Amino acid sequence: MKKMLRSLTDAGRVARAFGYSLAGLRAAYKKESAFRQELILFLVLAPLGFWLGDNGVERALLVGSLLIVLIVELLNSAVEATVDRIGHKTNKLSGRAKDMGSAAVLLALLGVVLVWGAILADRL
Repeated sequence: MKKMLRSLTDAGRVARAFGYSLAGLRAAYKKESAFRQELILFLVLAPLGFWLGDNGVERALLVGSLLIVLIVELLNSAVEATVDRIGHKTNKLSGRAKDMGSAAVLLALLGVVLVWGAILADRL
């Protein structure tokens, strides 16, 4: 219990973790063109989502669905980097891992279309 309480109040650990997170975002921005494209999509559509949403729930769904795409893309990029670290030689399991990560991004993007479509359809 004492160890858990100490870890909750360890400001240095929190600061280091925040720094690692920022480093990850910088790396994704510099190295991953898909992340940059999706970030642009987020920066354009998020303000529109705040404006179009009639209430907090709609705004959270519109903007949150965009945020999920960025999160999934970061995870996909992490999988790809790990697979590439292991080796570039063609491997069935490596290919499957990369394909599944890509499929996750596709589903997140389809989620955006579904959420935005459902909310905007009510406006018509």
